Amino acid sequence: MKKIEAIVRHFKLEDVKNALTEQGIDGMTVTEVRGFGRQKGHTEMYRGTEYTVDFVPKVKIEVVCSDSNLQPVVDTVLRAAQTGQIGDGKIFVADLQDSIRIRTGETGEEAL
Repeated sequence: MKKIEAIVRHFKLEDVKNALTEQGIDGMTVTEVRGFGRQKGHTEMYRGTEYTVDFVPKVKIEVVCSDSNLQPVVDTVLRAAQTGQIGDGKIFVADLQDSIRIRTGETGEEAL
């Protein structure tokens, strides 16, 4: 099993969710996060005063899938979240040792 974490722009969340749903991926967790990478934040104007926003708001999408679904899920997220501009985000893939459905006690891929 693999855990995919994708950090994407807020306005791309629905696109990614819809694209994953079309691929048959039912479950995901979404968290509002803030951070920076090469973009290093940006400046904004508020009441005539310019200030620096060091941490840019993004959305983190977490999806757990079988090893065989990894590449289609990554490709789907990449295609749906991409704008071609700096700050599109990142995708991280990690091995997952186990998963357990609390309600039934099912483990492994059956718990997905």
